[in-house]
Amino acid sequence: MSSSSSTQTIEHIVLFKVNPQTEPTKISTMLNRLNNLISLDQVLHLSAGPIFRNKSSSAYSYTHLLHSRYKSKEDLNGYGVHPDHQSVVKEAVLPICDDIMAVDWVSDLENGSGSVLIKPGSAMKITFLKLKEGLGETEKGVVLDTIGGIKNGVGKDCIEQISFGENFCARAKGFSIGSIAVCSGVEELDRLDLNQEGVEKEKEKVRDLLDGVIVLDYVVPNSMSAPANL
Repeated sequence: MSSSSSTQTIEHIVLFKVNPQTEPTKISTMLNRLNNLISLDQVLHLSAGPIFRNKSSSAYSYTHLLHSRYKSKEDLNGYGVHPDHQSVVKEAVLPICDDIMAVDWVSDLENGSGSVLIKPGSAMKITFLKLKEGLGETEKGVVLDTIGGIKNGVGKDCIEQISFGENFCARAKGFSIGSIAVCSGVEELDRLDLNQEGVEKEKEKVRDLLDGVIVLDYVVPNSMSAPANL
């Protein structure tokens, strides 16, 4: 497996709500088996682990997360139907999860910081936006432009990489835009959160256009399985 020379990347995020009565060993098994899917040829990057902070309403009380990257939609589809992936879902995920949702988008990662690999220990702020019904391309463009400006605005001292785009997954529960802000660690992620004045100013630009928001913080585990042939 090798990184794509193109900066265009397919983002795939899956949220899991693990049943609170689940034995810890079964949760560990699920995460270990998910992380082992990094060995599949289609996968450029993959990590799975517990959500560090869930800042969403109780309606979106997800507990764990998988993030992976691909060079094309075809590769994402190939990953989805791969027997190893299907086996993990059937044997380790579905028996212990009460709810699952997924958001996918095409992202043009920035040159210079556009590596598809995200280092263990990196902290990520993941945001999903549900737009109000009936909005046109102009309003959608305002939302995307606002997200795109965060790295050079309120996040200029904290964010190493930002990825965002329109969802194309049917399992997104109505959420139509996804974004990832990658920081080098939790300290930088916390600095981003401390800039409340700047964050609120950005939110105000799009608040009236939104019908729902999911915000999660996630720290890439140090115990991820290594790709077999990086």
